[in-house]
Order: sequence, then C-alpha cells, then structure tokens
Amino acid sequence: MTDSKGAVPWHKALASLYRGGKRSVIMKLPGPDHPISITANPRKVRVTANGVVIAETTHALSLKEASYPVVQYIPRADANMALLSKTERSTHCPYKGDASYFSINADGKTLDNSIWTYETPFPAMDEITGYLAFYPSKVTIEEL
Repeated sequence: MTDSKGAVPWHKALASLYRGGKRSVIMKLPGPDHPISITANPRKVRVTANGVVIAETTHALSLKEASYPVVQYIPRADANMALLSKTERSTHCPYKGDASYFSINADGKTLDNSIWTYETPFPAMDEITGYLAFYPSKVTIEEL
C-alpha cells in the first residue's frame, strides 16, 4: 500500500479509513470508465423556488459526471441560507463522498431535501467543498 518512497497514496489511505466504520465504503477515482469534470460556469445562475430567489451567483461550478446531466454547484455564500434547514438525510457517492441535505422554506412552503452538499468530499472532488446543488425537479435553475 506504499509507494516507492514508503508513503501511502492519499486515495488508498482515505479508502482504508472509510473501511473502519460500520459500513465498508471504498472511494473510487474518476477515470475513463466514469469521468467527472468540474468547470467554472461563465454565466450567472439563479435558483428560485415558489417565485423566491434562493441563490444567485456568477461563481457556479458545472459538474459533469459520466452520462448524467450537468449539475450546477452554487457557493453557499451566494445562497440565502436563512431559507434553508439541514435535514437528517444523507447519502453516499463512491466518487464524491457523503452528501448531506437541506430543505427549502420559501413562500410558506417546504421543499424537503431539495438541496445536497458534500461537506467534506473526497480529495478528487475538493473543488465542490462549500457548494450546494439543487434538484431541478424541485426548483427552477436558470442560466442567465
């Protein structure tokens, strides 16, 4: 598990750490069989729910994963966090890590688990730390 200098590669060390918990989780690295790219979106992105602006930014990141649709990740600093409440829901992605969720409270309505975020993503996805992603089936996402 060490390289020629006796060091443990970060991806193997991290995968070992995750095996120690209740569930065995192996971190996978993006590659030709499952490519993931993260690029700065040059356009302004606005997210609304029930006519209320939840987030608006010129600093969105576009994440393209394999054959899935592109996801816009919005910096938390550009979201109205007062409208969000963290939930107990969590999921795991072998490429990005553990996701936590937020509900949106806008215009007297609650949109449960409509946002996900990777608080501490795997190192290969470190760029999305501090960013939020929104389910397009629950909100309106516009590129302006």
